[in-house]
Order: sequence, then structure tokens, then C-alpha cells
Amino acid sequence: MQNVKIIFILILGTFFLSGCVKNVDLRKQAEEEKAPEQKDMSSMQDAVDLPVETAEASSIQAGEPVKILFVGDMMFDRHIREAVAKYGSGKYNYVLEPMKEKLSEYDLVVGNLEGPITSNKSTSVNTKMGESKNFVFTFDPIVAKVLAENNIKLVNLGNNHILNQGEKGVEQTKKYLDETGVEYFDGSQSSTLGTENSVKLGFVSYNYSVPDSAETAIEEIKSVKEQSDVVVVCPHWGTEYKTGDPGNSVRALAYRFIDAGADAVIGTHPHVIQASEEYQGKKIYYSLGNFVFDQYFQPETMEGLGVEITINPDRSMEYGELKFEMTKKGQTIFKVEP
Repeated sequence: MQNVKIIFILILGTFFLSGCVKNVDLRKQAEEEKAPEQKDMSSMQDAVDLPVETAEASSIQAGEPVKILFVGDMMFDRHIREAVAKYGSGKYNYVLEPMKEKLSEYDLVVGNLEGPITSNKSTSVNTKMGESKNFVFTFDPIVAKVLAENNIKLVNLGNNHILNQGEKGVEQTKKYLDETGVEYFDGSQSSTLGTENSVKLGFVSYNYSVPDSAETAIEEIKSVKEQSDVVVVCPHWGTEYKTGDPGNSVRALAYRFIDAGADAVIGTHPHVIQASEEYQGKKIYYSLGNFVFDQYFQPETMEGLGVEITINPDRSMEYGELKFEMTKKGQTIFKVEP
């Protein structure tokens, strides 16, 4: 096995503060399917140019396939925080303990970090659904270490909750992730795995809550494609709690991403698993659902999908799928099919 360096080229990152939803019946919202597939955000921050960064990663042998696992939304506040204290003796590794061995099998695990990691006190603990504070997250600093110890070495920060603690919360998030060797992206970036016959991987984030960001993402896909062998777009999009078909506007945007050069599109945000399909020979997963979350009000929000991508030395790609289940005691486990 040879040592591997992952070189991340961070091109552009834009953060927007997520809105606080008040007095909303989420299940009714899903039934009526009136939630817009693309939202405008009133609170906006200036774009931030991020520097080039390098990081050490796990080893893979040159010429061997590269195995990557993509998981869905991860939220470590609210009932998850309470469950860690009650059932996990205060140790956050409790949450992913059933998954640890499986996660270690991959060269890279990628997930959506649905909120900031800060030293701030939680305001969502003991709140009820529909209350404004119920949607404002902050994760304990130890979460960064837990991610690293469970091989979740790359997280998407391009979502509608990352600014729940403001810009200082974003700064703290990056600080804690940096300290544990967990990389992150909110604009786009490319990486190189291996030293011979290397596979250059590009990751592009699209955030529905950023106005006009689709065009920015498309331009980034084109740019990253010139530097990468494989480009994966990780969009945060769609209608929450809407299962099955993602809707025409989301599908059309996925097609545009692939037409721009994406080799795969793997989405998050709806908190439920949605349809998948192929377009122009490329795979699209519209939503992976949850991976770590406390949405126990319906079966669909208590399960998630993991997507395995194996990139062979000839750059061909093979796919596999895993099913997860979120228990009411705050753990993520493998879903047992009937």
C-alpha cells in the first residue's frame, strides 16, 4: 500500500443562513406537496474565496479500484444530543458505533453535514416540531473527531443550515474539521488519490438556498472537469419529505449538471430517499435521505441510502447500495429488509 495525498483545490464557497421555519406541519407539507423545489433566501452573505489546502489521507495501492461511499444528511443536535447523553454515556461515537466497521472499508466516505460545529450551547434541545429554535442547530466540537474516527473524511457544507450560528459558526466548523483532518467543500474542489495511475476526483456542491447558484455550479463543473478524471456533483435541493419522483425542475437541473460534465449526481435535503435514474449513461441519485437524524414522525425519514461508487483503474464506475435505519435511541444501524 502506498501513501496517498489528497490535494483539494477550493475554488469558490458561498454560505447562506438557513431560515427558521415557524409553526409548520411538516407531514402536511409533504402531503400537499406545495413546498417550492427551489427557494430564495433573504439572508445572504458575500462569497468567500477559499485557499488551496492539502491533507494526508488513508492509503490505497496504485492501480487498485478506488471505493467511495456517499451518505445523506447528518444532524448531531436536538434529540441526537439528548440520546448521546442518555444512552451513549455522553460519547458521540455511540451514534455511529454500529456502522464503524463498514465505514472503515472505504477509501473515502462523503456526507452532508447539516449544520455547524461550534462551542455554542444548543437551543434546539427539548424544543417541539414547529418551534423556530427546533430548526437551529449546533454540533458539539467532538463531532469533528467522531467523523474522522468513522472515516467520514469529506463533508459537504453547502446546505441551508450551515449558517445557523452565523459566520463565526462557519469559522469554528472549519477550525474543528481542520484539526481532525476532515476536509470540506461548499463550492467545488478536486482531489488526487494515489501516486501512480492516480484518480483525480472533483466534487461540486450546489445549494438550492443560494439564488442563481445553479449557473455558478455549472461553470464550476466545467472548470473542475478539466482537472479531474471523475466529477461528482452533490446538490442540496428539492422538496422536503417528498418521496419518489423529485419533480421536473430538479430533474432538469440534474440533466444540466451531467451535460456540463458531471459523471454522477448525488443529492440530499429532502430527508427521504427519492428516485434514481441514468441519463447519458451517468447515474443520478436525487436524494439519499438521512444518515444521522432524529426525524421519527414517519418511516421514510427514519431510513437512508448509502451509495457505493467503485472507480476502476480504467475510470469505469460501478455502483452499489446500502440501506440504513435511524433508531429512536439516536443510533444509525443497517436496515433489515423484511
